[in-house]
Amino acid sequence: MKSLYFYMLCLAVSFSFLACSSTNRLTMGITQPAQVSIASDVLHIGIINRSEASEKNKVVDNIDKILSLEGLNMDKEGAQKAVSGLRFELERGNRFETIKIIDGNKDFEKGLGVFPAALSWDVVDKICKENGVDVLFSLEFYDTDTAADYEMTMVKIPNNLGILAEVPGHRIKLNTLIKNGWRVYDAANRIIVDEYITNNQVNSLGEGINPVKAFEAVIGRKEAVMDISTNLGANYARFTLPAKVRIAREYFVKGSDSFKMAKRRALTGNWDGAAELWDAELNNPKLKVAGRAHYNMAISNEINGNLSRAIEFASKAYTDYGTKEALRYVNTLKRRVVDQQELNRQLAK
Repeated sequence: MKSLYFYMLCLAVSFSFLACSSTNRLTMGITQPAQVSIASDVLHIGIINRSEASEKNKVVDNIDKILSLEGLNMDKEGAQKAVSGLRFELERGNRFETIKIIDGNKDFEKGLGVFPAALSWDVVDKICKENGVDVLFSLEFYDTDTAADYEMTMVKIPNNLGILAEVPGHRIKLNTLIKNGWRVYDAANRIIVDEYITNNQVNSLGEGINPVKAFEAVIGRKEAVMDISTNLGANYARFTLPAKVRIAREYFVKGSDSFKMAKRRALTGNWDGAAELWDAELNNPKLKVAGRAHYNMAISNEINGNLSRAIEFASKAYTDYGTKEALRYVNTLKRRVVDQQELNRQLAK
């Protein structure tokens, strides 16, 4: 009974806090620039694969022998899946005219399991000219490491009647780490546009009456590794496209009766109507109210896409009226201006 009382008290306090909050939250959709910035005049893309299967698969022992036989070509096939995923997603984006996978070039087949040194610009120029491309996407390395944890335990095995029965058996846990790295070479400007490394894990568990049966239960890990590898390439391709995201902002809803009415207008989506009321409070004799009005007008201008005007209002809210939340907002708006300039550059034709 005491715990129920305590819970109800906490709930009441929470509702009271929300009711007394001086701000309300809104979200809006914006477009952010691509993480990997490719010049708008680049139309022809080449994709190369510098990775090869690791030599470690040639040295095996005991249970590792089974793992290595099952995954002998895992690195090679996984790298191919990553490259294919990249190409498919680039084609789907309709951003480039040509997307070409370039195979069998001795200049870039290094067979390294770690992030290698960047290709020389002479090599990059040669590959681009021979294949009629402007930018190279390179899978610099791809490697999988599988750690096996083996133990004797009681396992559940169906008997002849189909009923699960606990019997002494074997359990194998496999943790496969997928490591890969990409570079993007801009041949014309001789710059490395991007370097990207990521690690992903695939966890598998198998049980059986003997080690081989236990391993058979996790044989599907290779399919999982291939699926993840395809997604790794596709996700990297998406970095070349602007991204639509939602951002959150807090605006003031208390200070005067106008703020209360403006809140109701805002909640119905009438932001211009709310702005009219905030604008009328800009010269309120109470500094706190005037500061909040300037802050909210900054919000209104950001909603309407006028970032420079939003910065003016937010700056004045902080410098002239001491609205402390406004300083952080000014910096946020300045970052948005930089992002918008980069987005405009990326979209320019």
